[in-house]
Amino acid sequence: MIYPYTVALTGGIGSGKSTIAKAFESLGVPLIDADIIARKIVKPGSSALQRITKRYGNFILTDQGFLNRGRMREMIFNQPEEKAWLDTLLHPLIHACTQQLKALIKAPYVLWVVPLLVENKLQCQADRVLVIDVDEITQITRTIQRDIIDLQQAKNILAAQATRDARLAVADDVINNIGELNKALSQVAELHQRYLALAAGDLTGLTP
Repeated sequence: MIYPYTVALTGGIGSGKSTIAKAFESLGVPLIDADIIARKIVKPGSSALQRITKRYGNFILTDQGFLNRGRMREMIFNQPEEKAWLDTLLHPLIHACTQQLKALIKAPYVLWVVPLLVENKLQCQADRVLVIDVDEITQITRTIQRDIIDLQQAKNILAAQATRDARLAVADDVINNIGELNKALSQVAELHQRYLALAAGDLTGLTP
């Protein structure tokens, strides 16, 4: 099966991944979002949600019958064996769905949005890795404002993710999203042209 050239977009919480992804989408680039897929495979009635409910009980569901992701995170946060069980269940399903979506794409390249790319060692599944980079203070500030949580909660989330250095170590391209948004968006336009060239087999696209 032939898949399109794949650019994986990743970044820590509060880095602005969604904003940058939408900028690429506005240029006609199709998106595959790992978070959206993860929600889809545990929708009410799915076999995955049935298995999760069987293991943890209805406590893990919202009143509407959806997976309570907040409770799920709390449950696995300090229980590595439960996280491993959940990963074993969900990761193959997410991968299969991702591959199915890739096979349907006719565009020159696809932007694969994967927040936990480094944590799950998925960078080898992409042709190129784009990291959205911000400093930790910016991450914490944005996360507190967006999710209405306290400082310690924000720090705990950051501590559970890959470090900034670990993400940058696997990056082929980096967008600094700390300053003015227009600067980041101009980088999107430049990278879009580079990815089109690379997808067409033009290795001059590798030059900065």
